Order: sequence, then structure tokens, then C-alpha cells
Amino acid sequence: MKLFLREQSPLIVIYLAQLLMITLVYRLDGSSGVNVSLYAGLLSTCLLLAYLAYRYFSNRSFYERLLNLPASLDDSGGPAQSSPLAESLRRLLAHQFRLYQNDLHSYRHKLEEHIHFINQWVHGMKTPLSVIHLIIQDKDGPPFTAIGDELDRLKKGLDTVLYTARLDTFEHDFYVERLELAAVVRGVTSEQKRLFIRKRVFPAITVENGLLITSDEKWLSFVLTQLITNALRYTVEEGRFVHFHGYTGEQGRPVLEVRDEGVGIPPGDLPRVFDAYFTGVNGRSFQESTGMGLYLVKQICGKLGHEVGISSEVEKGTTVRIMF
Repeated sequence: MKLFLREQSPLIVIYLAQLLMITLVYRLDGSSGVNVSLYAGLLSTCLLLAYLAYRYFSNRSFYERLLNLPASLDDSGGPAQSSPLAESLRRLLAHQFRLYQNDLHSYRHKLEEHIHFINQWVHGMKTPLSVIHLIIQDKDGPPFTAIGDELDRLKKGLDTVLYTARLDTFEHDFYVERLELAAVVRGVTSEQKRLFIRKRVFPAITVENGLLITSDEKWLSFVLTQLITNALRYTVEEGRFVHFHGYTGEQGRPVLEVRDEGVGIPPGDLPRVFDAYFTGVNGRSFQESTGMGLYLVKQICGKLGHEVGISSEVEKGTTVRIMF
């Protein structure tokens, strides 16, 4: 009703002006019939109110639709009313919605093609890496060790690209099952043994026996790999440990803590460590930082239904906690 009255306010003002003018004409003409003037004004006002009532009820749903924002795209059509104004608005909105859907479909198709290309490219790059690894695996000497280390870095980079591209289609590429947490942790640390050896840092695993979790092994392994990579990257002293502590937390929920003994994270950076591409103060000292590791950890755990928390103390280390 308020919107309707605001729209009709010019008509009401013009009506009152012309009513005043006609009354003045009657008075200037010498007529003293005040009652006649009032009666004429009353009839004219009744006609105005009847017109406004007709306009309001014939376009009531139109005004209500303008005031109530749609909750979804499917609810964004015009008002279902047969008045010319409402019908024109419905046709306009329907045309705009079709144009929007066409553009959205086009962009979605391009995005799917891009993701498909990234997946194919990453898989294509993994083949020569595997071949190079087979060539040098029986070779000894510092050059071949350095080549193996660089191959590991390339493989981790390709995995990061692949999993980042798959985030938007996560629901098509995961399989939830019951897993033994200790077996998953030992499997990932075994795969990263070359990195542990190169950094001269040791994994320390203390997981409750028989502690089971519900998760996707492939995605969870990638998450743990990111945490291990971060922990080793920011552990500058040799002979340190990366601790993996699995236990049953509150309400019987399994919890895994990954704690390093590295440089730690400044308090001012902690609220932003899960943001994409955020490297913070440590990123200026460690050139390999990309700012994507913890971002991917947060995104993947969120899609798996796990909660992630982090705490840190400068010069003492960082703890990442995953609650399943």
C-alpha cells in the first residue's frame, strides 16, 4: 500500500490543486453556495477514492512483488496478474532471466572445459615425472638425489593444481568410508619419507588403537600431505619432530592434531591463514610459500564435514586440529 500511495501521490496532489481551483472559481464568480461546493468536492473525492481503490486492487500483487525480494532465481518472475503493467513486467523479467541463464550456461560450459583440460594436463605431466623417477631410482650421488627432490616438488605442485581444480566438482569425486586413522597417518608419512629425510625431521605418531573415522581417504591424504609440507617447510632446525596425535575428543568425536616444532605463526596472521594466497610474515622469509596449503585444507575439510582449527606460538610451533 505504501508503494502504491507513493506512486499515486502526483495524481492526488494534482486532484487537490484542481479541486481548490474550481472552488476558487465558484467564489470569484459570486456564488455563495458553500454547501454546493462542499457537496461537489465530496462527490469528486469519492470518485478519486474509487479510482485509487480500483487501481490498487487491480495491481495489488504487482506492488507486493516489487516490495518482496525473490528467495531464488526460480522465484524471480513477474507477478501473476493480468493487468497490462504486470504482464509487461513479467515478459521483461522472463526475457532477462532467459538471457541470464544463457550466459550462465555458457560460462559453466567454459569452466567445465577448463577443468577438464587441467585434469588432462596434470595427468599428462605425471607420466614423464614417473619415467624420470624410474630412471634415477637406482642412481646414487648428490645430483640424482637433488633431481629426486625436485621431482617430489613438481609432483606436489601438480597435485595442488589438480585438487584445486576439482574443488568445484567435489561432490562427483569423493567416496566416504570408515577408515583407521593410524593407518591413514602412517601411509601419508611413509609417502613423504623423502621430504622428512631431506629436512632431517622425524614424524612422531601417537594414535589411539582402533580409532576409526568417517572420511574420504584420497582427499584426507591430500590434506595431511599439505599439513606435513607446511610443517616441514617452517621447521628450520634439524632433529625436530612433527607430532601426529589422534584421540577421542568431546562427544566421542575423533580428533587428529598435527603439531610441528617450527617458527610458528605471528598472532596477527592467525585469523587469515586459511585465506587463499595469504602468506603473511613467514611468506616473506620462506620463498616457497604459496598461501594455498591451509586454504585447501580448510575447503576440503569443510566439504568432508570436518572441522579445522589452528593455534600457534612464535618460535615454538604450530598445531592444526582436525575434528572428524
